[in-house]
Amino acid sequence: MSIGSDIREKTRQVDQANGQRGAFWPSDLIPYVLSTSDALVIILASIGGGIVYHLAAGSPIPSLLPCCAVGLMAAFIYILRMSGIGYYDLPDSAKPGVEITQILVCWFSTGILLAFFAFILKIGGDYSRGTFFAFYLVTPIGLLAVRKATKLNLAAAVAKGGIRRRDAVLVGDQNELAALGPRDRLALFGATDVKEFRLSTAVDSQQRLAADKSVFDQVGGFVRRNNCREVLLVLPWNDDARIEFAREKVKNLPVSSRLLPDLHVRSLSNFVSSARQRVLAVEIQRAPLSAVERVVKRAMDIMVAGPALAGLFPVFVLTAIAIKLDSEGPVIFRQRRKGFNGKEFVMLKFRTMRVQEDGPVVVQASRQDPRVTSIGRFLRAASIDELPQLLNVLTGEMSLIGPRPHALAHDSYFEKILEDYAFRHHVKPGLTGWAQCNGSRGATPTVEAIAERVKLDLWYVNNWSLWLDVQILIKTFFEVARKRNAY
Repeated sequence: MSIGSDIREKTRQVDQANGQRGAFWPSDLIPYVLSTSDALVIILASIGGGIVYHLAAGSPIPSLLPCCAVGLMAAFIYILRMSGIGYYDLPDSAKPGVEITQILVCWFSTGILLAFFAFILKIGGDYSRGTFFAFYLVTPIGLLAVRKATKLNLAAAVAKGGIRRRDAVLVGDQNELAALGPRDRLALFGATDVKEFRLSTAVDSQQRLAADKSVFDQVGGFVRRNNCREVLLVLPWNDDARIEFAREKVKNLPVSSRLLPDLHVRSLSNFVSSARQRVLAVEIQRAPLSAVERVVKRAMDIMVAGPALAGLFPVFVLTAIAIKLDSEGPVIFRQRRKGFNGKEFVMLKFRTMRVQEDGPVVVQASRQDPRVTSIGRFLRAASIDELPQLLNVLTGEMSLIGPRPHALAHDSYFEKILEDYAFRHHVKPGLTGWAQCNGSRGATPTVEAIAERVKLDLWYVNNWSLWLDVQILIKTFFEVARKRNAY
């Protein structure tokens, strides 16, 4: 029996012994629990600091609302900064050593930021310096104590097999996977139970290739179903062909990917001697957007799309009436498209054609296309036909800004002729995008045209920022006014 199988068997036995088979802490819940614990420590320290200071000074306790406000602001800054360095994620949060230097540096620099904001906002009259000083000194003690306590609890949970990572998958050579002992897994993942996919051991190259393709198809399905964030490869570092094959397969998934040290490298570095050390791994593919960036982008989508839908309601009504009077058929045209991670969704548009194609063959609109209705020409030229996609944005299937989604038939064709086309699915598709506001709008009748659009889309994926999204929104208004390639 392999080491991995032995670990799973022991975990199963522990579950049965405790009468709680299948009772696991999901790894994606841990960062929220840990960050919430830190937030409570900071807020309670802020309130407690205010009470203790005024009692020690012999003065009446004032309103605690300023203490709550300062605590909330401090917690927000601290947690945002620590999340950015993976402080709350496995495996760092499960390693035994407490990150004393990181905690103290982050907290004391957070205090400096708070003092700066207090000066700018002139809140010194409501929040005394003595209260702030007490809060400033007491909080790191609480943060260090909570971190130590959570480390001990996580270690106990890991030892009992109570933490199962489902945000990452392990793909690799069978010998390499079998050589990963429990201490290796703890150092690499912060858990001993990680979903594994084992590649073929066939000697024949064609048979091995076919089997490996099937395995990576299973990997893709598992990643999409479980919203995994990372694919970890464990392959011999001298197997260049298999590493390149794995890299090509992983690029279709919007996840980060790392090549972990193989058995030979681990033996050279004495890797298994300590679960505390930082793990050297080669980054094959970075994640498109961090968790914080996704939250920021989603917040912008909701704050813009919601009011836009309300303000444009009269336009929706008038457009619907015009479509019904102009030709027979539904007001809304529905067509399946691929979204984030290649998941299908139904995209909404105002109907502008007499046909409603959504099958294996979809003919792109051309200039003076006879299928386009009279009112449809105006709607397409003014991009009014795209407005119902604001509903797709609110439901989370699309974003305001991102690569424009194509019909499934076109996706299948473009993926075959363009190597990097799948990277477009590493972010949500958009109502508008960097390609559209740079002239790559409308039909793509040639390979060169779609290649240029993909180039612009990939630049956006790799260079995303909130300010870039704002710029694209502004540029889109001017592009719509120009009516370039709109037909």
